This record gives sequence, structure tokens and C-alpha cells, in this order.
Amino acid sequence: MPALRTTDLIGRDAELEELSSQLGIRASAGVQTVPAMLVGGDAGVGKTRVLMALRDAAIDAGWQVVAGHCLDLADSSLPYLPFSEILGRVMADQPDVAGRVLERHRTLARLQPGRRIRSSDTASGDQALDRGNVYDAFADLLAAVAEEAPILVVVEDAHWADESTRDMLSFLFSRPVPGVALVVSYRADDLHRRHPLRRQVAEWMRLRGVDRLQLEPLADDDVRRLVRALRPGTLSEAEYVSIADRAEGNPFFVEELVGAARSGQVPGELVDVLLVHLDRLDETTRRVVRIVSAAGRQVSHGLLAAVSDLDSAELEGALRTAVEANVLVVSRGGTYAFRHALLGEAVYDDLLPGERARLHADFVSALGEGRAIGTAAELAQHARRADDRPVAIRASIEAGEEAMAVGGPSEAATHFLDALDLIDTSRTPVADIDVHALVRRCAEALVAAGRVPKAVKVLRARLASLPADASDVDRGQLLTSVASALLLTDTTESPRATAAEAVELLRDGPPKLLARALFVHAESLGNWRADEARTAAMEALDLAERNDLTSLAVELHTTLAGLDPDGGEDPGTGWRAAAARARAAGLIEPELRALYFLGRLHQDRGDLDLAGEVYREVIARSEIGGLVWSPYPAESRLLLAVALTHQGRLDEAWSLLDVTGQDPPMVYEWLFFAHQMLIVIGIRGGSHAKGLERLRDYWGSDGLTAITAGSTEVMRAAFAGDPAGALAAYDDVVASVVPLWHEWFQARLRLATLVVGAFASAAAHQSADEREAAAAEVDRLVSDGGKVIDFYAPYEASRGPEYRLWVARRTAEHLRWRWLAQHDPPSSDELVAAWRAAEETALAYGSVPEIAQTRVRLAGVLRAAGDAAGARAAADQAREAAHAMGAEPLLAELTALGSSPAPATASDAATLTPRESEILALVAEGRSNGEIGKQLFISTKTVSVHVSNILAKLDAASRTEAAAVARRRGLL
Repeated sequence: MPALRTTDLIGRDAELEELSSQLGIRASAGVQTVPAMLVGGDAGVGKTRVLMALRDAAIDAGWQVVAGHCLDLADSSLPYLPFSEILGRVMADQPDVAGRVLERHRTLARLQPGRRIRSSDTASGDQALDRGNVYDAFADLLAAVAEEAPILVVVEDAHWADESTRDMLSFLFSRPVPGVALVVSYRADDLHRRHPLRRQVAEWMRLRGVDRLQLEPLADDDVRRLVRALRPGTLSEAEYVSIADRAEGNPFFVEELVGAARSGQVPGELVDVLLVHLDRLDETTRRVVRIVSAAGRQVSHGLLAAVSDLDSAELEGALRTAVEANVLVVSRGGTYAFRHALLGEAVYDDLLPGERARLHADFVSALGEGRAIGTAAELAQHARRADDRPVAIRASIEAGEEAMAVGGPSEAATHFLDALDLIDTSRTPVADIDVHALVRRCAEALVAAGRVPKAVKVLRARLASLPADASDVDRGQLLTSVASALLLTDTTESPRATAAEAVELLRDGPPKLLARALFVHAESLGNWRADEARTAAMEALDLAERNDLTSLAVELHTTLAGLDPDGGEDPGTGWRAAAARARAAGLIEPELRALYFLGRLHQDRGDLDLAGEVYREVIARSEIGGLVWSPYPAESRLLLAVALTHQGRLDEAWSLLDVTGQDPPMVYEWLFFAHQMLIVIGIRGGSHAKGLERLRDYWGSDGLTAITAGSTEVMRAAFAGDPAGALAAYDDVVASVVPLWHEWFQARLRLATLVVGAFASAAAHQSADEREAAAAEVDRLVSDGGKVIDFYAPYEASRGPEYRLWVARRTAEHLRWRWLAQHDPPSSDELVAAWRAAEETALAYGSVPEIAQTRVRLAGVLRAAGDAAGARAAADQAREAAHAMGAEPLLAELTALGSSPAPATASDAATLTPRESEILALVAEGRSNGEIGKQLFISTKTVSVHVSNILAKLDAASRTEAAAVARRRGLL
């Protein structure tokens, strides 16, 4: 007995009313509250049923309705699929409107359903689909349709949406079109932590005008109503309880279980219930249903006819039987689908291995011979599963090129990698495939998707497989690609040596290849060897201009702008000009690179606002080009968060780096997480030890991750009064970063200074022996910082305001340690001057956390020097900033300095003056009168007088007893 269905919408009246009123469909609602709604819920909970009811309500209210569906194409991807379906429906229903829009926006024509089929003319170059144009064009299409009547746009199953579709939805959500209501459904139970839609939904919910409706399981009473509607009066209470218990409020499960219950077959697992439907069908219908399961979520009648060996009457009869049995449903556009995806999956999983291979081979034959139409991605999927390697390889390459053409590098990389895997495991060579070119193209897609280490691995594997007699051109091109990728990742390999080898191999090769190799070589030389880099870049530019290599010429202008060109032109001017030139030529990747360098320049100069503006521009432009996770936009996102952190906007920085639900390259996921830990633990003093432990696994593969996470460990250890832990973290960072970068990397100055600060803060509580033992480590750290300063002395461009901040802080922290450790203590004037200089450099850079930290320590120095008013002013400023940031370590340090008022409830606490309280704390640490006098810049005799007063007030006979009494009374 087939599963039963009811046309009644049971238990969802409130949800339908909310959707209708929010979107302004109900006449009683009057005005649209929001232009977009998300509808989420578990598989089978009734999302489609609610949307069908909403469609009917919209049509009754005089609205137009169009729908697009995302499909599960497994390892294949077809960008913008639901929007192609919507475009096709508009073209069929309103050809005049569609024609006018297509005339204005010719790029939209590439999304026509008829244009998505396999073709030998894969778009590339200037034919590539520009995302910005498509977004605007599609919005224009919807606006044109809405001129006649309001339109409801439904996109179903967004959990299967490709990246390009999600980006289009983001555009439509953020820029509502008048007269258009957008509803997007998705399976909430599919959104695991790394699912790309999870983060996207969170971002969409923060947009004004977007709301969400979560479909929960039906209540028990509604389940009972549904069962009775399906089988009125025919089920016993025991049978009802069994169904309700198994269904757990899921309407689809209820329908399936009720249908099975009538025949007395109540299987133990849902999949068994689903497969009962097939057992009750005749053999011909079962054969057709199995074919549909191999086809995917939907299949056209034409493709079924081409694959099936049934005549028209038999096929139509079998399909009608399947539809009437509620196994299949007829979709708009003449396609068939399983009534629920779970049913299709169950049927497919029940196929025998040989049966699956045969069915996929039939699809390959139908698509390959032109007996039915389909996409390259579909053909590739069927050919892989049929183990038809030659067809799968060619179709995968076609699918990859199509994905690249419409801004889907991640999808393209998947297709290219599939093709390479099939080639490498094929028993016989595949003719007419340039494997070296495919490898380079795959590497380009991987880099564009941000998976640079994978690109290097693919290229290196191909290099290793080259025969000894391989041509210099083949080897040189691969080495050029390797060097180019190495420049974008941290590695122990030398991109400079690799690029130089490529140049030598291509000296007698085609000018285009030599120019590219010279460009990469110039980049690898950089400012470290600026003269050589400029020479190589100028030679490459000459070749590029003589051979009309526009993209490469733009890249070279970007490179030359950063090499201190003759005439002293500001590099920022050159980078902005290069970005404009790239944009005019439609070259998105060179534009992103130029803008990234421009943002870095502003940040290095301390102009955090301008840097932030440029980084946002990089991020926005990358979204249009589908390059969000390519290196320059991804790093711009991090650097924007760094700039926001310096500006004290910690929550904004943290949210910017939250990749929950996204699927970023691993290196960026952990790099972003490291900076989040810096905010949560390093600045705010939170606890997330396991997070830092997890980050340790990635120190050796990315220097910036090691530096950021290591800085957090140093700051945490300093706050805990553990200088040894801070020193251990510093040494571990150095051990991890030096092999990837070089020995005297600039951040080493900051790290060493932070550890010296940790030793200084701990010195006030250490014994004389402990302070003496620490002296050697402090000297080493100060020396390390000095070597960094010496290393960068010849490079003026590298010495920006942040660098000067840490040079000044190094001096100030060293003097603070000498003062608190009483190790060759400085004079009060010298100490105050050093911290005033540190404050001045922090202000010049504008880093709110570092200004606050500097002022906390300046307050302590000023107080000890007797400048109570200055100490109070510095402490008040630091406290205000610390409160705004939620920086508990800074607030705790201020409290320890005595800058906050002491509680007035204990009369004992009021017996000591502030100076006596300071001296009592040092007495409790075992300091002598002479040491206390040097630390507080007062005479030993004055200390002796204060100690005598303390003993008298506490009624203590000795210094030890005074310390014990003070602790008992809460004075310490």
C-alpha cells in the first residue's frame, strides 16, 4: 500500500500565517514587514508543504510565484542552478519581459537553462561570467517582473546550494527589490559545524529585512490529527502510539509509517519503510524508480526515455503508477523527483554495485551521444560512477572550466582534481589531454580558492613524475607555478631559488612564459634585493608590453610600485593606479593584489582608518569575483580584524573572523581562530586553554598563526605571573617561525618585549635569588630585540609607527625590570622618560590596547616617582579604555597598583596610608629597606620610619608578623 498524503495543512497554521503576514501576502496584513524569510527545519518536517501552501495563498492574493531548486550533485557543482530555473520559468511565462532584460544584460543569457548544457565553447577570458553583472541583472529581472504584480521567489533546499548561489542570495538579501518577496528553505539538520550555509544563515539573520521561521516537529496532538486524516478510524491506539513514537513529530515519517501500517508491515528502520513502497510496485515501475534514483534528485522525461529500454507507453504507465503511489512527484518543467530525498537515497543505496554501474553507464551513453541534454557536471558524475574514465576526465575538465568561468574556483578545483585523479589511476593513457596544462589550471583554481598548500602539492607531484628527458618548457612552466604558489604560503622551500631555475629553463622559450617566470622571480626577490627585483621586473614588463600580455603588465606595474621606483613616487599612488588599470581591464585578481598592497601600506604607516577602507574594498571586490578565500582577500580580512583590534573594536574584529558554518581553507580557519584567541584570552583574559592547545598543531605550517597564538600564550602567562611560561612560549614561536621566515623576523621584537614585561611584572614578587636567575634570560631577550632592530636598520620602509612603538616599549620594559628587580636600577627620571616615550609612540600608532597597557605601567612608574596626579591621570585613561574593551588583565593590573579606591567597610584598612600600604606589600615579599627605597625612589631612612609606623599600627613585633596580620585582615 503506498504511503498516504493529505492535502490539509495540519499543525502549520501559525507558521503559514506568520509567513504570509511578514511578507505582506495576506490582504489583512496590508504592509510587508520583511522582504525575505528563511525557512529551516529537519528533513521531512514539512518545509515544502508549507511553501506550497504559501504559494497557493500568494496566487490567491494576485501574486506571481517562481521557484528554483538546489540539487545534490554530490561531488559535482553547477553554479546558480536555482536562478537558471527561475530565469527559464520567466522566459516561458513572460518572454517579453525576459527579452527586454536580456537585451540590457547580455551576461545573464549564460544562465539560461539551454546555455547550461554541455558545449565545446566553454567560456573563458572575456566570456567569463562577471558576478557583479549577474547580480545586478538578476535583480533587474525580478524588478521588471514585479512591475506587473508582486512576485514571490522561492529557493528550496539551500543546504545543497553551491557557493555562487549562496553569494547571489546574499546579494538579494542585502539589496531588496521592491515588489519582490524572497523565501529560502534549508535543512537545519544538515548544517553541521563546518557546513558553509551555517555561517551564511547567521550573517543573513543580521541583515535588516531578513527573518527566519524554524519549523519544529509537530506537537503530539497534531501528529494524532495527521494520523487520523490519513487513516480515519482504521488504526488501533497501539498502532498510533507506535507511529507517533517512531515519527517523533516528523510529518513525512508519519505518512510513511501510516502507509506501511495499513498493510501490516511496520519495519524497524525508516529505510525499510521507504523500501516497502518499491516492493509493492510492479517490476516495470520498480525499474523506472531505480533509474530515477541513479539520475539524482530530478530527472527529465527525455533523459529517462533515453536511458530506459521501455517504449513510450510502458514508461509513461510506470511513471504514472509511481506518481499515484506517491513515490515520485511531477515537478514543474517536466521533471520527476522522489517525493522526499530520503526515499531516493534509500532506493539508490539498495541498488547492487553492478546495477549502479550499469545505470550510470546508460546515463553516460545518453548524455554523451546527445540523446538527452545535460551539463558537463552531470556527465562527469555519471561517468565516474560508471568507471568510464575517458569520458569522466573530459567532462570533469569541461565542468571545471565552466565553474571557473562563472566565478566558482572551489568547484572548479574539485572537478580538475577529479580529472587528475582519474588520469593518474587510469590503466591506459587518455589521448588529447595536456596533463601539464591541466595541472597548472588546477593549481590556479586551488590558489583562487585559497588552498595554496594543496596547489603546491599537486604541482610538486607532477614535477616529480616528469621523465628525465622532459622539455625545459614543461619543467620551467611547472616551476614557475610552484614558485608563484610558494610566495603565497609559508614554507621551508625557497621560492627565490625555484623561480630562478624557472627563468633559466625558459630563457629560450616563448616570451609569454619567460615574462611570467621573470615576474615571479622579481616577486621572490622583493625589497630584500630590490635592485635585482627591479631589473627582472623591467625585463618582464618589456616582454609583456611587446607581446600584448595585459594581465601580466598590470601585475608588473603593481610589483614595480613597491620597489621604490626612480623618481620617488609614493608606492600608494602606483598601487592605486595599478588597481584602477586592472579594474578597467576586467582583471579581478591583479586588482585584488594591488589593493591588498595598498591596504598594507596604510596599515604600516599607522593610518588604520584608510587601511580598513581598502581592506573592505578588497573583500567586497573578491565577493564579486568569487575569490573570497583566495590569499589576498582572506589576508585582508585578517588584517582588517587586526586594524579593528588596534582601534579597540574587539567585538567587530571577532565577528569578522567568525567562520562558523563556512568552509574556509584550513590555514585561514586556524589563523582567524588564533586572532580570536588573542582577543578573548590575550586582551580580555578569558579562559580557552584547549583552543590554544589545538592551535599548537598549526604553528609549524603558518608563521603568523604561530606568532598570534604564541603572543596570546605569552600574554596569558604574564597575567598569571608566570614569566617562565612566557619565555617557553617565546622560544617555541621562534623555533616554529624561523624555518618558515628568517631568524630576525620583525614580530620577534614584540614577542621578546612582551616576555621582558612578564619578567618585570613578576620581579616585584620574587626573591633576590629568583631575580638574579632571571637576569640572564632578560638580557637574552633584550639582545634578541636589539638584533631585530639591527637587522631592519637598512630598510627604512619597514620601520613604521608600530615598529617604533615596540622599539620604545623594549627600552621601557627593560628599565622597568631593572627597577623592579633592583638590578642596576635606573633613576626615576630615566624610567619616567622611557615610559613617556613609549606612551608617545603608542599614541602615534593609535593602538588602543597598547596605549592602555603603556598607561597602566606609566601610572605605576609615576606613582613610585611621587607624581600622584600624573599617575592618577594615566590610570584613569587606561581604566576607561580597559573597561570599554573588557580587558580584565589591565583592570587587574590597575587594581594591583592601588589605583582603584580600597573598600571602605573595614576600619583596619583605613589605618594605613597609601605609601604605607605600598611598603607593607614589599615587606611581605621579603624586600629589605634598601631595596624598597630604591624601588620607590625614597631614602632608606624614610622606609625605616614607615616600617616602624606599620608595625605600631598593626601591633606587630616583627616584619614577618606584620605581613601575617595584614594578610589576615585583607590588607594584602
